[in-house]
Amino acid sequence: MTVRPFRLQLPASPPRRPDRVTRDALLARIPIELECDERGAGHPVILIMGIGTQLIHWPDAFCDGLAAQGLRVIRFDNRDVGKSTWLSAFGKPEIRSMIVRSALGLGTTAPYLLSDMAGDVIGLMDGLGLKTAHLVGISMGGMIAQTAAIEHGARIASITSMNSTTGEKRYVGQPRALAALFSGRPTGRADVGDYVMKIMTTLSGPLYPPDEAEVRARAVEAWDRGTNPSGFLRQMAAIIASEQRRTLLSSVRSPALVLHGADDPLIPLAAGRATAAAIPGARLHVIDGLGHVFPRSADRELITAIAGHVHEAARRA
Repeated sequence: MTVRPFRLQLPASPPRRPDRVTRDALLARIPIELECDERGAGHPVILIMGIGTQLIHWPDAFCDGLAAQGLRVIRFDNRDVGKSTWLSAFGKPEIRSMIVRSALGLGTTAPYLLSDMAGDVIGLMDGLGLKTAHLVGISMGGMIAQTAAIEHGARIASITSMNSTTGEKRYVGQPRALAALFSGRPTGRADVGDYVMKIMTTLSGPLYPPDEAEVRARAVEAWDRGTNPSGFLRQMAAIIASEQRRTLLSSVRSPALVLHGADDPLIPLAAGRATAAAIPGARLHVIDGLGHVFPRSADRELITAIAGHVHEAARRA
């Protein structure tokens, strides 16, 4: 399958919710450049990755499988990760303080919000000349896809929200999963494989263990492309500072598929069920034994579900 890499500069724009964004970010309005690639032809499908992860974490075989189903598959590095723009000028948010304030119902601010990241997706569509596109997002990427469907509904042909949540505080991951996510960072390229393998093992489900060789190879590739610990914290700040979406999701008219691992230790299945219940007409697809990450062994079921959903949404449109 031929992969076509490209880089796209988005125009600078003010934050959508300045009351929840830091003053420095409001003043800076830094233009974002996104690192992207695409393959295949057909209905455009934009893949949106989770927190701190890069476009390569959508495996080539998975993307090729979608493309083989007659889809134009587009993946990109979110802002603050990989080869896309890093917003380093905003420093490291105080995540613990933000969590406490959020739990107490107090206001929090962040360098940017999920709304701004959803705006990046729309900017990507504009740059490619796409009037509409189908969005597939996992974890934080699912939150971004949901936000895009809420705020830019006419542009979103369908959404697939994978292992994600409405943003309600009651859906909390298991302590071991949260501890793995916030564990100490690797000191260099030599130990990044061990570090990522430990996280993937913790977040995986009992029937879908990680492929160790693949995990280690991708960990090194991600390190070489650009691992950004401060960017991870800024993305986490965006999640915390953004409002929960359960009520807002009732306005979504894009056809929606909610995919969730039954054994996800980071975002529990209850969060996926709540997401499906909040979106009118959404379909819930639960995969027994799947955790928060999907190895090659889950590809067939995921590709079949996503491609079927996209083609059905296109047919209905």
